Amino acid sequence: QLHLTMSEKNELTKSLEMVQKELQEKESEMKREVSEYKDRLLQAKKEHQDALTEANRKNEVEIEACQDKMNSLEHFISSQKLEIENLKSNKEQLNNSLKEANQTLGELLKTKVR
Repeated sequence: QLHLTMSEKNELTKSLEMVQKELQEKESEMKREVSEYKDRLLQAKKEHQDALTEANRKNEVEIEACQDKMNSLEHFISSQKLEIENLKSNKEQLNNSLKEANQTLGELLKTKVR
């Protein structure tokens, strides 16, 4: 009986050792997988950050180009307004000259008729 009990104890001990070894192997495997996932997560974060940085850089370049274009258009509009003011002034001067010429012509016609 004692021999049988000892034999069972030995088998149970061996079985326990095997289970412990399997658990250790599984724990090692899980730690390795966790480490791999962490590495992949870090790589994905880095790629995401790089993509964001590049997108921001492109947006800044585009914004700067738009601001330059807007400044150029504002300058063009300003010069066009100045040109319009000059044309209005010239028109007014021409109208005044035309009135004067018409008055002079009228006076000459009156003088000629007399």
